[in-house]
Amino acid sequence: MTADKHQADFEIKSEKGHRVLSFSGDWTLGTFGKRGRELRAAILEQASEAKLSFDCTDLGAWDTSFLALVAGLIQSMESNGVEVRRDSLPSGVGALLKLSEAVPEADLKQKKATIDWFTSVGERSIAAWAGVQRYLVFIGQMLIDTLKLCLGKGTLRAREFLVLFQAAGPQAVPIVALLAFLTGLIIAFIGVIQLHKLGADIYVADLVGLVMTRELAAVMTGIIMAGRTGAAYAAQIGSMRVNEEIDALESFSISPMQFLVLPRVLALIIVMPLLTALANVISILGGMLVAVSISEVSVSQYHHQLLAAVSLSDVVTGLFKSTVFGLIIALSGCFRGLYCGKDAAAVGRATTSAVVTA
Repeated sequence: MTADKHQADFEIKSEKGHRVLSFSGDWTLGTFGKRGRELRAAILEQASEAKLSFDCTDLGAWDTSFLALVAGLIQSMESNGVEVRRDSLPSGVGALLKLSEAVPEADLKQKKATIDWFTSVGERSIAAWAGVQRYLVFIGQMLIDTLKLCLGKGTLRAREFLVLFQAAGPQAVPIVALLAFLTGLIIAFIGVIQLHKLGADIYVADLVGLVMTRELAAVMTGIIMAGRTGAAYAAQIGSMRVNEEIDALESFSISPMQFLVLPRVLALIIVMPLLTALANVISILGGMLVAVSISEVSVSQYHHQLLAAVSLSDVVTGLFKSTVFGLIIALSGCFRGLYCGKDAAAVGRATTSAVVTA
């Protein structure tokens, strides 16, 4: 290549079925312009010739645009059955042409695989059975590590447990209290409007108290904690799986179940009844606020009717349900995190799966 810049030009010589394409001047992106189109047209007009060679004696500077032009000409000629000799091309052009032709073109047309119904059912059944096996292994390992902890053969780091307890409990109080208060308000408002037609406004205390203590407080708190804490567990453990931190724990003979899962499960089992009890109190206060405000029920009447309608067994039933819900949420989050994939989107899928599973 030369550094002198002069006009790009070409000449085509034909001798007995053999054409010689001579280049002169600088063939760069900013110099040959229309000459490139003229060259393509001139070459295609003489496609009947049997052979084509190049003469680059007077070729000046060139860049990848010249390479693309030559590659296009060679491809067009060879597709028309013309033999192209490349030995006269600059060494750089020849090497780049060989490199471009060495990589096969990607097949961009995706072939749609046809899967029959029986194959689809079989694959889904195998995947479901593999999932059940993972669940059983996970539950069995957790029971073994729990038994070791109860027998004093396992360790539970108190500082980490307190951090997890604080994250799952006190930090969740605002959202649980807010939704419980609003739920109590809504139930009492709807109940008072209907009961007032019968002159039975006082029974709004029964409605709010029984609904919240037996069912709704536990279910509502469980849903909140599944979306908040269960998803957080899956994201935390899933990130450790992606970063190979869990593999590092296993290489040091540290059980991920005992180190990561058990503290989270125990923290959520303890926290859930406390949050449910708080939701009971807040929702009952919200119902009392509505009953006293828009009906003739007084605070003392609401209180006495509530004590008469709600028994200790109702409260214990709701608290027991919340404990089971806490166990399910913690296990779902930790399971999805431990069996998270190692690609970039795996943590997001594990987080979503944890909430849905719970």
